[in-house]
Amino acid sequence: MAAEYDLAAGVRAALKRIRNVREVKMFGGIGFMLNGNMVAAASKRGLLVRVGKECQTEALARPGAQPMVMRGRTIEGYIRVTPAELTNASVKSWLQLASAFVRTLPTKRAKPAQAKRKRKSRAVTKSRTSR
Repeated sequence: MAAEYDLAAGVRAALKRIRNVREVKMFGGIGFMLNGNMVAAASKRGLLVRVGKECQTEALARPGAQPMVMRGRTIEGYIRVTPAELTNASVKSWLQLASAFVRTLPTKRAKPAQAKRKRKSRAVTKSRTSR
């Protein structure tokens, strides 16, 4: 898959029959949340999937799979798949593995939207000195 939008469309198609999936902008792309937990993210850098620590070794043996590294630290349970290795079939396979793991996690409730605080403009006053 060449572009981020094609990958996101492939992820949407693979997840369309699963309930409680929502999209969130994150990681420079689109994150897909299942029951409030991230299952995958699609961006121009590839596909990020949450497979869990128990399946990480098995997942890393697949073509194009790399450990997820953020700020020089490997994030356990997450796999990044290079865009060159992604096809509709492989995206579907990755999402089956990821959604099977995420379904084992407790549901997270959505956080209530926080009201934006209005900043009060502060009038800067100059003090006058009397001579």
